[in-house]
Amino acid sequence: MKFLQFFSLITVFIVVSGFTECYKPVTNSGLPGNIKKIAVPAFQFEVRGARYRVESRFTEAVSREIIRRGRGLKVQGTRDGADAVVEGTIRDFNFSGVLLDRDGRARVYEVTITSAVTVRDLKANQILYDNQNYIFRDSFEFSSDPRSFFNEEDPAVERMARAFAESVVSTIVNGMGVREEKK
Repeated sequence: MKFLQFFSLITVFIVVSGFTECYKPVTNSGLPGNIKKIAVPAFQFEVRGARYRVESRFTEAVSREIIRRGRGLKVQGTRDGADAVVEGTIRDFNFSGVLLDRDGRARVYEVTITSAVTVRDLKANQILYDNQNYIFRDSFEFSSDPRSFFNEEDPAVERMARAFAESVVSTIVNGMGVREEKK
């Protein structure tokens, strides 16, 4: 019995010690160390007949997310005095019914937003990150009860803006996809 306990203890110790390198928190930003202020000017919108304030919602969401997770980075709306800039363009905004109710009305809609995002180091005059085909999708649902019906499009756009911002800022702050500096 003691041999079984000893053997179990040794097995647990070996298994646990093998996983000590699995989790390493991210402690550095993927941005060059000289970047302390990031400009997030208003995103551009290429789509005609656009939804109300979509570009400003995305701009605000990216700014809020940089403040929340940027590890001391300062955010401003203009390039003046900034070390880097996050430029964004909303290229396409669509929504379409994906699930019908028993009466043939669309009950669940899918929203798709295609955008372009570029991060430029203004001091070194170089592109740190560029993705011209950022695609985000989300869905929203209309209530089948007319008494509790309300338009879900605005909350869906807010959710899309937050998801977009989380992804962009994660990419910037954690350094995933940031180009290596050429020496």
